Amino acid sequence: MTSPIPQFLDVDAVASCLKEGQVVAMPTDTLPGLACQPEHADKIWSLKQRPADKPLILMAASASELLREAQAPCWQDAQRLSDQHWPGALTLVLPAHGSGLLQYLNPGGSSVGLRMPNCALTLQLLAASGPLATSSANRSGEPSALSAAEVAKTFPDLPLLGPAPWPNPSGLASTVLSWQGPGQWRILRAGAVIPEGVDEQCCC
Repeated sequence: MTSPIPQFLDVDAVASCLKEGQVVAMPTDTLPGLACQPEHADKIWSLKQRPADKPLILMAASASELLREAQAPCWQDAQRLSDQHWPGALTLVLPAHGSGLLQYLNPGGSSVGLRMPNCALTLQLLAASGPLATSSANRSGEPSALSAAEVAKTFPDLPLLGPAPWPNPSGLASTVLSWQGPGQWRILRAGAVIPEGVDEQCCC
C-alpha cells in the first residue's frame, strides 16, 4: 500500500481547523505532536487510544499564558525555570487551579503539565490559536513519529502544519519536572534538559 502524501496547511489554515474543533499535527523541538483546543482534548485520547489516566500537556507561545493555569504558590519556582529553559524541552507539572483547563487536560487530577516548545513554526501557530492541548504523534504504546511522513502514515486524515520540511526534532522527549513545594522538584521523566540544581532539589 502506498503511504499517504503529507498535506501541509499554513498557520492561518491550521488555526482555522483548530477553531473548528479538529486535531492537527505539528513539529516541535523534541518530537512531532498532536494538538487541539483544550475543550476538544478528548479527541486526542481517542485518536491515540490513550489511557484516560495519562494527562495531556498544555503548550502556549508565552510563559504567562501557561503559568496562569497554575496555583500562585509555585509561580516563583516555575518562573525561574521557565526563564532559563523556555522555549525548550522542559515540561513543568504544577498544581492547577480548579477554574482553568485542568478539567480537559487531566480530568480528575490536580496538576497540569506545561511547555513552551522551541520551534518557531509551532510558536507562530500557538500565537495565533492560543494555548493547545498536546501529545506526541503516535498511538499509545507505539514508537513516537519522527517526521511528517510518519505522522501522516499513522494519522492520514489530520491537517499538518506547514510549510514543509519540518525542522528536525531531537527525537528525545522533554524532561518532566513536578513541583513538590518551595524550591523542590521531582523528576518524573529525565529527557533532553536537566536544569542546574534540580538533582539537589529533587524529592524522589
